[in-house]
Amino acid sequence: MKPVGKPGRMSELMPVEVALERLLALAEAAPIRDSESVLLAASDGRVLADDLIATLDLPPWPNSAMDGYALNLADWTGEPLTVSQRIFAGQAPEPLTPGTCARIFTGAPLPAGANCVEMQENAQVQTDERVLFTEALRVGQNIRPQGQETTAGEIVLPAGTRLGPIEQGLAASLGCATVQVIRRTKVAVLSTGDELIEPGQPLGPGQIYNSNRVVLCSWLARMGCDVVDAGILPDDLPTTRQRLAELGAVDLILSTGGVSVGEADFLGIALREEGELDLWKLAIKPGKPLTFGHFRGVPVIGLPGNPASTLVTFALLARPYLLRLQGVQAVEPLKFQVPAGFVWPKPGNRREYLRGRLEKGRAIIYKNQSSGVLRSAAWADGLVEVLEKSTLAEGDWVGFIPLSEVLG
Repeated sequence: MKPVGKPGRMSELMPVEVALERLLALAEAAPIRDSESVLLAASDGRVLADDLIATLDLPPWPNSAMDGYALNLADWTGEPLTVSQRIFAGQAPEPLTPGTCARIFTGAPLPAGANCVEMQENAQVQTDERVLFTEALRVGQNIRPQGQETTAGEIVLPAGTRLGPIEQGLAASLGCATVQVIRRTKVAVLSTGDELIEPGQPLGPGQIYNSNRVVLCSWLARMGCDVVDAGILPDDLPTTRQRLAELGAVDLILSTGGVSVGEADFLGIALREEGELDLWKLAIKPGKPLTFGHFRGVPVIGLPGNPASTLVTFALLARPYLLRLQGVQAVEPLKFQVPAGFVWPKPGNRREYLRGRLEKGRAIIYKNQSSGVLRSAAWADGLVEVLEKSTLAEGDWVGFIPLSEVLG
């Protein structure tokens, strides 16, 4: 990637990092603190309200890491040993009889007196059923010690951890049937504009189907939010005021269609009348305009109306804001470098997030990168990041953010 010294009005645009920093600071200033106890099985996607502290050692006792034979190395002289007991997982063994070995299976508790487990592949059962060990042995081999994974009193998962299948499994291994989690974030989603019409209705002159609200409602539900579908907001000031007033119980009002300086900017007028409004011009493409404000104390984020712009700004800015509201610290998606499989000859003064995919280890991009084209995102499996004032030749390194990182 080659920086190009192109003159422009970059100073008037807000860098993506600055916008994200401001949004996260706003979320941290008014976090959601209410919590509830839920069944562990129903906690996928929820955020821990309290540290998860181990109440026991894990494993709670030394156990065998192999199917084999447990013995005390001091009793072994190289001669075959008699098998004095068989120990299966879930059984409490007897102390090891001196001078003998115990047949033991993976996960079974180690008998008192044993300090070594040899795998069955290195043991030969003799005709008299004694066992000969054919390899050198050492104290502690193939034994999982007590507390190897966790010890009682240890913080296993800190508050703010977003739970998934692995975290749920870890909690289950500690005996947790329920977990204390932050309550679901309540988000109202509305779209603005008389040109919008619901899918399934006949299109009139100048009308388009409202896809953004469908995208966002589904996306928010995946994130575990309690979604309020507030419908389409017509270009009418009294209706706008009334609709916003009805949403006073939510944690965030998320709008698409944006707030502008145009004559039909009724959402902006309502926010300025009974709240506050900041219109940010971001150094990002697609998605230059972004709004943050409050209506009667309720936060409002206004995303741009073009479908690809809505996708990019929600993924990179609104989604981290919502996660931070719940106390999640790791909110930025995974991004890694890959070689570009395309040429980008014209530098821009905004950071570009191109809809692309990986093929043969290289990032390729959809042929039409218009902000109004949602099909590009359906084709893609990630966002390809092209930095400001840069050009690309094939093989140059670019950032790649998998869509799987942001869609849940």
